[in-house]
Amino acid sequence: MYPPVSRSRIGDRTGAALGNVRLRDHHTNEIILIPAPSNDPNDPLNWSQAYKYYIATIVCLAMLVCNFLAAGPTIAIVETAVDFFPAESPSRSVAWVAYFFTSTALVQGTGNFLWVPLAIKFGRRPVYVISYAVYLAAAIWLVFERRYTGFLLGRILLGLGSGAAETLAPITIADVFFLHERGAVMALYTSFLSVGVAFGILIDGLIVINNSWRVIYQTASALIALVFLLAIFTFPETAFPRDDHQPSAEVEAHPKKQTTTGQQQPGTATHPLPLPPPPPAKRSYVQSLNVFRGALTEESLLRMFFRPLGLIVLPSVLWAALVQSVTIGFVVAVTSNVAVAYSAAYGFRAWQVGLAFLAAILGSLVGIPAGGQLGDAVADWFTRRNGGMRSPEMRLPAMTLSLVTTPLALVLYGVGIEKRLHWICPTIGLGLLNFSITQATNICLVYVIDAYRPIAGEVTLAVLGFKSLFGFLLSFYTNPWVKEVGYLNAYGTMAAIAAGVLLLWIPLYFFGDSLRQRTWRWKLISSHVHWMSDREVGE
Repeated sequence: MYPPVSRSRIGDRTGAALGNVRLRDHHTNEIILIPAPSNDPNDPLNWSQAYKYYIATIVCLAMLVCNFLAAGPTIAIVETAVDFFPAESPSRSVAWVAYFFTSTALVQGTGNFLWVPLAIKFGRRPVYVISYAVYLAAAIWLVFERRYTGFLLGRILLGLGSGAAETLAPITIADVFFLHERGAVMALYTSFLSVGVAFGILIDGLIVINNSWRVIYQTASALIALVFLLAIFTFPETAFPRDDHQPSAEVEAHPKKQTTTGQQQPGTATHPLPLPPPPPAKRSYVQSLNVFRGALTEESLLRMFFRPLGLIVLPSVLWAALVQSVTIGFVVAVTSNVAVAYSAAYGFRAWQVGLAFLAAILGSLVGIPAGGQLGDAVADWFTRRNGGMRSPEMRLPAMTLSLVTTPLALVLYGVGIEKRLHWICPTIGLGLLNFSITQATNICLVYVIDAYRPIAGEVTLAVLGFKSLFGFLLSFYTNPWVKEVGYLNAYGTMAAIAAGVLLLWIPLYFFGDSLRQRTWRWKLISSHVHWMSDREVGE
């Protein structure tokens, strides 16, 4: 059974099908390229697959490096606290130093209310370059900063610069890849989103064995500089204006009937078809290095700034934000006290705790095919059985895996630490939780991007911004919560919340399409969310 697909037009947005498209030809069952590529060699959809995957690799590398320094140094929070407050007890100084990381997490999310409208208005490339320049400057500043206040300000600036890559990555992937390819590539993004945290904790734990915690910032500065140079010299602009009213390059004119001798048949008139305009010239490498190319839409920055606040009330977007919160948000809860937990339960030192995150990296990598290829395969299976019509909800049944692994992961972690079971028990929990991040967050994010593709930037901002605020609150209250009720009760409650949120894929699968269309007509949505025609991308 598959969810019903509406073919009506929605509200006052003529041509806005909200993700319901024909993906397979009705007669041949062949995949139809969505969006339809133009005849412009500068169209990202016309670039070679190798170049597209190079861009995806740069995007993933940028994500990894952003979280490497944003969350990785938490593994050395005790050493950092002793350095800044040598005369204070660790219980007090660690709480003060924790503001370095909570403030970064908060600004990573809220800073995108600046970056995303700019990326939509002026392009992805200038925002990547400027944000990474800010990130690099902040990282170098923190190498030399010795004052607590100055270091806190530097971490806030670091959060502002590093947060852009997290939200721009899904927009960039949607710019470059076709609808039927998007799920698999987005799985790489969500995998590296979680791998960045685990990789940072692992490497930073090894660094502090024989070095000061400040070497973490020196190492990270070198990695950020590398990505910054790659962005400047090899990362092109991926935003491309599309005119949906132009005929696709794949449309063929019906040939005129001719005799076997090649002569025109009697009684037929000659009506030469107008020749299409020649394609524009391909930009040179030097031209592709231009950072600014002017405005891409007539929409105001103010409207794009407020649109995510309207989007979050849409059921599908709110659900995707909640899924992000109960996966990535709960990983924030784990990492905010993982060093303390493993130290108290097993006597682990910082580098040993870091090695436990090998399981997190493995779980994230295993989640790539489970969240990408499996999600695409499930969606395609339903598409074939629905006469070639694709609905965004068709990938949701793949969420069943994370419905099992997410609560299981949180229970294993909570029980393992509380009962001091073998260290492999909570470590397996870390692996399963990071598997769920890659699998569940990819499916739900691709789901809402497919549904509202022309405003993918604002949709991503609404989802990830909500997640960042939730993670910020968890980073503050996890330790007091655990201290009051214990690991078993705290993480058992998180497991129940996660299961309840993930279970909502079932009603959304059956009623999500009608909900999207009904809510699209709400007065709040029509006044603050509907987009202008120059935002259309052919989906």
